[in-house]
Amino acid sequence: MLQNRGNLSKMETHEAPMTPQDRATRCADAMWANDLASQSLGIHVDHIGPGQATLSMPVRADMLNGHGICHGGMIFTLADSAFAFACNTYNRIAVAQQNQITYLSPGQPGETLTATATETARQGRSGTYDVTVTGGDGRTVALFRGLSRTISGTHFDEDQP
Repeated sequence: MLQNRGNLSKMETHEAPMTPQDRATRCADAMWANDLASQSLGIHVDHIGPGQATLSMPVRADMLNGHGICHGGMIFTLADSAFAFACNTYNRIAVAQQNQITYLSPGQPGETLTATATETARQGRSGTYDVTVTGGDGRTVALFRGLSRTISGTHFDEDQP
């Protein structure tokens, strides 16, 4: 076992290079640790991959609006969180530049909503992500499009295991 690996290359220590999936997972773990908003809403990260994320959220009684259906702001937050996790899978800090949502069907009390975010374009510092929010029965609840912009910084130091 090597005692001092600080100056040795990955080839010399026989470490495999980080895969895009490893990077995406580490970014999601780093983000999740500080995402108290998503955690407080009971959101779960179900899948993460380069440029993609799937998150789910049970619709609780305290998320209902005056019509007895899921408040649009809660649906937006779920979609926005999926967008955030998807655009931050490359270990470059990305923030929302613009987003929009179209509501198509109400979220119902007690059901679990699922937001699936997919990267549709990424060039330079800009990215475009589409998010589909579905209900427990598979119907489309909302369509969201997010535009991201990378800023300085990373989620973790790739030179550290």
